[in-house]
Amino acid sequence: MKKFSIILKQAEKRKGGKTELQKLLPSVLSNKELLEVGDDRFLAMMAKAIHQAGFNWKVIEKKWPQLEEAYFKFNVSKLGRLSPEQWEAYMKDVRVVRNWQKIKAVMDNVGFMHQEISQHGSFAAFMAGWPEDDQIGLMSYMKKHGSRLGGQTGQWFMRYIGKDCFVVVKDVVLAVQNADIDIADNPTSKRDLKKIQDVMNEWHQQTGLPYAHISRIAACSVGINY
Repeated sequence: MKKFSIILKQAEKRKGGKTELQKLLPSVLSNKELLEVGDDRFLAMMAKAIHQAGFNWKVIEKKWPQLEEAYFKFNVSKLGRLSPEQWEAYMKDVRVVRNWQKIKAVMDNVGFMHQEISQHGSFAAFMAGWPEDDQIGLMSYMKKHGSRLGGQTGQWFMRYIGKDCFVVVKDVVLAVQNADIDIADNPTSKRDLKKIQDVMNEWHQQTGLPYAHISRIAACSVGINY
């Protein structure tokens, strides 16, 4: 496996130096900071990731204030009290994306969040308590118990909320392949995802860097898309 120090040098060279590369690194919250995030923001970031999947993200960004208004600023308690008829009424609400799959995902994820809040006290406690060296376990759990949170959607949700995580975009995959790890070009199998997790764990141990920074630096070492 290629040492991360080599990958870091490649990324710095491609991006114009250490300072320029640092500017590209995403914000990451500590577990203490993550615990201070309200349940409404977790639901909001779930919804944003889900809405941007398959849609132009600029359209969703422009419409986002209206979605916040329509969904009671993603207040989990208020949304949990809506009747099935009230959820169906969103199909006629011009403030939201009138796509039943998107609306139903918000509804179902309210239930998912209530489940975790009742067990952990807050959704933040659930997220902060899940170790970063088992991100693929968290991804699998969200896919099973949440709605439309599989694949990159769940990963982007974690990135949006500030949870330390890698995102398996094309350039990250290429960087892992260039480190002599045999994975598919579109790694979705448990086998390939575990290999990626193992690589990220090794690079994290080598550097002490957040997983989010490792994946961004890895991507920058080979491409320009991420």
